[in-house]
Amino acid sequence: MTLKQQISEDMKNAMRARDSARLGAVRLLLAAIKQKEVDERIELDDAAVIAIVEKLLKQRKDSATQYQAAGRMDLADQENFEIGVLNAYMPQALGAEEVAVLIQQAVAETGAASARDMGKVIAWLKPQLAGRADMGVVSGLVKNALA
Repeated sequence: MTLKQQISEDMKNAMRARDSARLGAVRLLLAAIKQKEVDERIELDDAAVIAIVEKLLKQRKDSATQYQAAGRMDLADQENFEIGVLNAYMPQALGAEEVAVLIQQAVAETGAASARDMGKVIAWLKPQLAGRADMGVVSGLVKNALA
């Protein structure tokens, strides 16, 4: 079963259970997937769906932070609930040791020697780490490894 099919099944289950909060979050995700498919006239694979989930997670985290700063805890709680629902569709995150090993492997395979080669290393790492590690943190680790 593809990730997109799993999301559709989860929507149906939320409808049957009359779980309106979960249903709303899953519908938002399906709408974003459908929008991408219509805009680009393609059928999305699991990697593209994960990219959409990552984008929605980032939006929700930013919104929750802003709502908390404004003192709107009711809206922040809603965003945090949606973050929980969306996290269920993300692949298992890699540990720090696994990321470090991949960075060492990337540096070795790309022949990177200085910070100027950081782009090559990140380009090599991105497919392996998509959805499994925060690329902002990885970027800092790569910079330290090349320094």
